[in-house]
Amino acid sequence: MQVESFFEWLGQALGSVIRFIVEVLSGLFNTLTSAGGNFVEGLSQALGMDTSVISIIALVIGLMLLYSAVRAFMRASVIVGVIWLMLGLWVLSWVIH
Repeated sequence: MQVESFFEWLGQALGSVIRFIVEVLSGLFNTLTSAGGNFVEGLSQALGMDTSVISIIALVIGLMLLYSAVRAFMRASVIVGVIWLMLGLWVLSWVIH
């Protein structure tokens, strides 16, 4: 009888620890998800764009094209820089209203 109550206690203790870990991780991931959603919502409101995944991807591509334009200008490659700049602004004009 004493052995059974020890293992019952051990099972309850282990179950409590596992439940605590799961609840902490669940709260952490819920907080991160909420923060990410609020960030995307604030970004889209400030830029005047939709909150869809396609819009976010287009925004990232447009910013990458602008970064390529800046790098081309720093290398003194004016023609390539202007091409990257026009492509970046063209993509960003689709996204931002």
